[in-house]
Amino acid sequence: MSANSVSRLCPPYHKHLHLQTRNPSEVSKVMAFQDDKPYLGVTRPITTAESNPREKEVTVTLMEELRRQKTFESEQECRTREIVLGKVAALVKKFVYQVSIARGLSEATANAAGGKIFTFGSYRLGVHGPGTDIDTLCVVPKHVSREDFFDVFEGMLKEMEGVTEVSGVPDAYVPVIGAKIMGIPLDFTMARLALSTIPDDLSLKDDNLLRNLDERCVRSLNGSRVTDEILRLVPNVEVFRDSLRCIKLWAQRRAIYSNVSGFLGGVAWAMLVARICQLYPNVAAGAIVSRFFIIMHQWSWPEPVLLKQIEDGPLPVRVWNPKLYPGDRSHRMPIITPAYPSMCATHNVTASTQMIMTEEFKKASEVVERVIVGTAEWSELFKKHDFFHKYRYYLMVLASAANADLQCKWSGTVESKLRQLVMKLEYVESLVIAHPFIKGFDQEVLCLTDEEFRAVAEGEIPPATLKRKKEDCEGIEGRMVYTTAFYIGLAVEPKQPGQQGPRKLDISYPTNEFVKMVKTWDKYDPATMGVVVLNIRRSSLPDDVFDPGEKQKPILKRPIQKGTGKTDKESPDLPNKRRK
Repeated sequence: MSANSVSRLCPPYHKHLHLQTRNPSEVSKVMAFQDDKPYLGVTRPITTAESNPREKEVTVTLMEELRRQKTFESEQECRTREIVLGKVAALVKKFVYQVSIARGLSEATANAAGGKIFTFGSYRLGVHGPGTDIDTLCVVPKHVSREDFFDVFEGMLKEMEGVTEVSGVPDAYVPVIGAKIMGIPLDFTMARLALSTIPDDLSLKDDNLLRNLDERCVRSLNGSRVTDEILRLVPNVEVFRDSLRCIKLWAQRRAIYSNVSGFLGGVAWAMLVARICQLYPNVAAGAIVSRFFIIMHQWSWPEPVLLKQIEDGPLPVRVWNPKLYPGDRSHRMPIITPAYPSMCATHNVTASTQMIMTEEFKKASEVVERVIVGTAEWSELFKKHDFFHKYRYYLMVLASAANADLQCKWSGTVESKLRQLVMKLEYVESLVIAHPFIKGFDQEVLCLTDEEFRAVAEGEIPPATLKRKKEDCEGIEGRMVYTTAFYIGLAVEPKQPGQQGPRKLDISYPTNEFVKMVKTWDKYDPATMGVVVLNIRRSSLPDDVFDPGEKQKPILKRPIQKGTGKTDKESPDLPNKRRK
């Protein structure tokens, strides 16, 4: 497919931004018409033909490979999820009841106040796999506040049998509480409706439910409303699900599946796949995957990806519109949610992450082309990323705390701000890419002295300390330090022909500003929490970032020379020293 062909799928902004006032009675009509033939999407399909025999054949082998890759959960885990959701539904009702009583409501009124959960994301879409979290929206009546959610509900979760790793991040773009229940991870969001009671038969389709809500509640509700709308906007749900399973696995293996890190999250990947399904409504999953990579590699960003025309409504809520809002114009890869009010699901994408994803689309399209012609296997598409082998220099952002519960909150706060550091680094002269890794690496270290405690918090863990086990120190007084390390790969511009002398890469300003910013968290306590930014060479990366056997001979980081902040034999173009 040529670039011109792809550009025809991206109508100009003025066509996209023609806001249609939606008649509630027409909410279920999602089909557009051309020449009296219905179709889904903002443009007509590229083709309505069915897959050829070869595309059907590679679809069979794709599904076989997805099963080999264990992307489908077992029946036992499926049953466990249902049990967990039943327990959570009961807990939300109990939470609303307790808050209602605390507000002075009568017993009868408190019991009638209700409370309901809605799942969204991969679980609701039907593409979850083993260990996948369940995105869960808790809908509560108007007298229950967000503060109650983080103070009361989070506490109730911690006391619930079978619950571990409870961690609330109230300052996130969409405030969330993460937890594990019976081994199943869940992410809880909350929406407070302008209703006195939440009935068991409540549906979220009605736009009027958004009346008198703050932006955070609207964003929380949008998760569930968007998921349901996506399923209504694809021509064949089973083909969509099979295709999305493939794209999700590929994105996870290539380490580009993370909204918080500046890549795409689950809903954005789902909308991209849904758009390709609209353009090829009658082909098999193997063909959808092939077209996906070709079209996404050539897409004319920042033209938005839309599943339906953006709709206006009667409510005073913000709808994505780059003509009105400068912030919307800054979105590099806008993928717009189909439920009112339309929002950009990819506002976190930076210049670096866009370049990384574009390159991955290109590589994947070449692999799938070889699969189609029979010179490659699907397994090649799912090869693991090479992030920790790719760059000469890395930044390690180390968040530490004195207890496990505190560390969950603190590391989550630091992670939510990493995108800001990446964006600041992108302005550094001679730095081509600041590539964030999509997850952190946790460690628990037992320290016997104050010196060890300080060293661990600063990222300088002596080998003997790292190997120490609790059982070996019974009866010996010590302190635990909980750390989470996040990594950013740095691609430095190569020397130009004829360029003389060493290059300087000064990253002191962005790293200092980042540390100052995260320390403004209202719950930050310098006595129990720490954050430090360290430069680290590829040869000195710690063992825990590699799979077993991936790195045979670990090399310890060279010691810091006292008083200089520099490592021995430091390269002149090594990123500037650590920032605390």
